[in-house]
Amino acid sequence: MTTVLPVTTTVAAPARSPLKDIGRGFLRSPASLAALAFLLLLVFLAVASPLVMPYDPAAQSLGEKFLGPGASHLLGTDQFGRDVLSRMMSAARIALLAPAIAIATAIVLGVPVALLAGLRRGFVDAVAGRFADAVMSLPALALSMAIIAMLGPGLVNSMIAVGIAFAPTLFRVVRGAALATSRETFMESAESIGCSTKRILWSHLLPNVAAPLLVQATILMGIALLAEASLSFIGLGVQPPDTSWGSMLSDAYQNQYDAPFAAVAPGIALALTVLAFNVLGDTLRDVITAGRRA
Repeated sequence: MTTVLPVTTTVAAPARSPLKDIGRGFLRSPASLAALAFLLLLVFLAVASPLVMPYDPAAQSLGEKFLGPGASHLLGTDQFGRDVLSRMMSAARIALLAPAIAIATAIVLGVPVALLAGLRRGFVDAVAGRFADAVMSLPALALSMAIIAMLGPGLVNSMIAVGIAFAPTLFRVVRGAALATSRETFMESAESIGCSTKRILWSHLLPNVAAPLLVQATILMGIALLAEASLSFIGLGVQPPDTSWGSMLSDAYQNQYDAPFAAVAPGIALALTVLAFNVLGDTLRDVITAGRRA
């Protein structure tokens, strides 16, 4: 007599989506949702500010200078009679554009070299590592000011300078992740079948170091915004007629006796934006760490 054994079928669990994990991580944290909502508000103001601003941010009315908050000017006016609320809305574009330029510059300069150093090690790793150490030993703001002295003041030049100062930090983060990833079996398999260095770097190595790169870039966005505000405060960043929260703080400092509360609005906006970037970076780090442990 033949006994027929039941056949058991094992159903593979569906692959976890990184985007869904990040979404769940944000939904579990009210602070991260508030930070994301605030940044989305800045994006809206950066795009739609010409449509929602009550006044032209550059329009002067010397007869209305140093007005306090009121029905016609919700946040008052500055030393030239310009509407502070309109200038705050206009500066939201700079608050997003400036960190984006700085981080893009740092990624272009630091990430390709870091990937190559982590993959090949040897001479490239030694030279790039010593150069990164030398740059990181210099104060970032002082280095940026030295570069601006060569390039000239302005938003783009100042943020390129900040990006050059940030490049070694991204280099260190990406190199460490690339060193760990380069020892994985799939990397050895890619080399054994004859994949080119370019294909290995961009198709195999970069996707696996993107998570720490994204976290570090998000945190550096807040630091880049502070750097832009500092440079604009001393006149090396945004140039008139454009405005930024840093230049508004500079104007408030110069007229602190005539308008003692002029620094409140740009100061709060600057602090909240930097805090939002930091909370966003911390949430991404926690979600990615939890995903690796799972």
